[in-house]
Amino acid sequence: MGPLVVANWKMNGSEQLLRAVVQEVGGLAEATVVLAVPAPYLSLTKGFGNTQVEWAGQNVHWLKSGAYTGEVSASMLVEMGVGWCLVGHSERRQHFSETDELVLAKTKACLEVGIRPIVCVGESLQERQAGKALEVVSRQLTEVLNGVPRALAPLIVVAYEPVWAIGTGEEASPEIAQEVHEALKRAARCEIEALELRVLYGGSVNADNANALMRMPDVDGVLVGGASLEALGFRQLCAQVAGSV
Repeated sequence: MGPLVVANWKMNGSEQLLRAVVQEVGGLAEATVVLAVPAPYLSLTKGFGNTQVEWAGQNVHWLKSGAYTGEVSASMLVEMGVGWCLVGHSERRQHFSETDELVLAKTKACLEVGIRPIVCVGESLQERQAGKALEVVSRQLTEVLNGVPRALAPLIVVAYEPVWAIGTGEEASPEIAQEVHEALKRAARCEIEALELRVLYGGSVNADNANALMRMPDVDGVLVGGASLEALGFRQLCAQVAGSV
């Protein structure tokens, strides 16, 4: 199983950028490249033919339908050809008050329709300074693993995103990332024996630090933010992660 690169565009991008990025990374075979683009652009994805790029939602509602203006259900994402979905991103937790319980509900909604959830976990600066980083991320993960059907747990991917390193220009060292990733995999095996959890690192990932991160034994890929908003630069990053440069 090769490395996984997930691009989270957040509330950025354009149709022109989408076409440029797909043109640059659509032929990479050494890594799985997943684009989590704003919901309006998902309607364009079926027009890209046989590209190897895969698609992700940035958010999903936990119910199948209802009077929830502006929300998107998991089944709607499936209709758009989406196979992945971010769940519990730190910005959703911070700005939209998403709790561990809500993250679990959204994870279950994805799994029920065959979407692979990318469950985001991470600690704040205050939690890290208090020595609680591993406790916080392990709790966020086990809350999910305890609530999903065990047979579906292998479909879950986790993204570790230290909140203090997102959009700040700060970055966790590869050694910090390794420590947390190892702890997450250990916590997963404590909950579900022999579970081989894939863990991505997300926190100011760029072409300068991708190689060092990927050399860590428990870093299985990256969750990329701003560095995915420039087509050629993102291709170079993907190639580095895949080990093809």
